[in-house]
Amino acid sequence: MTRAFVFPGQGAQTIGMGKALADAYPQSKAIFDEVDEALGEKLSAVIWDGDIDALTLTQNAQPALMATSLAALRALEAEGFSVADAAYVAGHSLGEYSALAAAGAISVADTARLLRIRGEAMQAAVPVGVGAMAALLGLDFATVTEVAAEAAADGEVCQAANDNDPGQVVVSGHKAAVERACEIAKAKGAKRAVLLPVSAPFHCALMEPAAKVMAEALDDVDISAPSVPLIANVEAAAVTDPATIRSLLVEQVTGSVRWRESVAYMGEQGVTEIWEIGAGKALSGMVRRINRDIACTAIGTPDDIAKLKA
Repeated sequence: MTRAFVFPGQGAQTIGMGKALADAYPQSKAIFDEVDEALGEKLSAVIWDGDIDALTLTQNAQPALMATSLAALRALEAEGFSVADAAYVAGHSLGEYSALAAAGAISVADTARLLRIRGEAMQAAVPVGVGAMAALLGLDFATVTEVAAEAAADGEVCQAANDNDPGQVVVSGHKAAVERACEIAKAKGAKRAVLLPVSAPFHCALMEPAAKVMAEALDDVDISAPSVPLIANVEAAAVTDPATIRSLLVEQVTGSVRWRESVAYMGEQGVTEIWEIGAGKALSGMVRRINRDIACTAIGTPDDIAKLKA
């Protein structure tokens, strides 16, 4: 089977994630220690024993989810599995950074610092309450793009932000415009339109200030060619050139996450198996709705790894 490794994005966070891995594998514990040291604080304490509201803060959730993904990967490596076994890596939004760290393109410490900066910059870009995001269910990406354009009245922003799967597209922008998009979508036959519990409108033009911050931050970080090609969010195609990756990570802040197309691309390239590395199973569900011929396995605990060995 041709395998790809994928890494989850924001929303997958739970208190206690990765703790069983850290207890079972010294290599996994070392990842959390490295992230704590890079950030100059005990993020691991927030992840394992903290309050979910604190963990869900964007500047905490992003490095925390990356740490959990890399801890799962180190446990896999301890059991003889390797990212080198994969044809591709990919990640959903912040998961793209996890994918790059997994493939050795960016160090774990630099990835943690970049995600802390990214989270803070995204939160600071738009005052709380000004922006919103909503999941529109039952409409395709082309229709949602039309819905967003219609909703973006009087200079307000509304964009199709995440093309997750054939029946789920997320819009992002000014709160009033996103609320209009929900009503327009229902009129066009959407099964549901649900405002999401997020603190900022990610992946739209309102994130431009954050994109500028990330451009400066990424300029100060070494990026190598990944050992495995990355399927980039904004291109839905494989990239390996470090300069291209650097520019795409900036573009990603305001651009759409083309997840449906990314999974379709992997299928077209012969991928028959996807391992979701880290917290939750959200990406596995999306993959199944995109391409039922791709087998999905979520790997986030020692028990998950034991099943692979059985």
